[in-house]
Amino acid sequence: MKNYKNIFRKITISITLISIGFLSGCNSNDPKKEDTPELITKATLTFTPIGGGSSVVVSATDPDGDGVQDIAVDGDINLVSDTDYTLTITLINELAAPTDPAYDISAEVAEEGAEHIFFFGWTNNVFYNPTGNGNIDNRSDGINYNDSDENGLPIGLSTNWSTSVNTASGKFRVILKHQPDLKSPTSTSSDGETDLDIEFVINIL
Repeated sequence: MKNYKNIFRKITISITLISIGFLSGCNSNDPKKEDTPELITKATLTFTPIGGGSSVVVSATDPDGDGVQDIAVDGDINLVSDTDYTLTITLINELAAPTDPAYDISAEVAEEGAEHIFFFGWTNNVFYNPTGNGNIDNRSDGINYNDSDENGLPIGLSTNWSTSVNTASGKFRVILKHQPDLKSPTSTSSDGETDLDIEFVINIL
């Protein structure tokens, strides 16, 4: 006759061991890093004259976030020639409630500055400071960053610009890169995930 008691005991032990292994896997406390891009539905660029005067405000919106609609700008950037400006960039996620921490993406970018950096590019010498055409194509090209992360590397939520002394028209492009464990003094606009990539017509009047 079969020893049903021993068989039952073996089955019970096997089930117990499987259960312990499953639970220990589910209860793992190993931290997992969030490396996903930020969800931005509106980016606002505010150029404020350093010497006083009216600010110039333009926006780019993408109401459905990751949906089918493309991001669209609401107009040209029209700046006065031979003028110094501070550019402030504000980012929000309108798909979240204003009271939700996920709404204010600017605050998140500042808080996680060691993982984020803005790159800028422009055409037709619309600025005399910084010179050149920006650091999208070459990281070493100068940008007048006003903010930095915990490692002393630039972020780009605030920057300074001096417009050309002559009238000009061109393009102004802004890219926000998400570079967890990648951001360095030499990381480029090709590294990491792209959180934002917008381009405006810019006119120096």
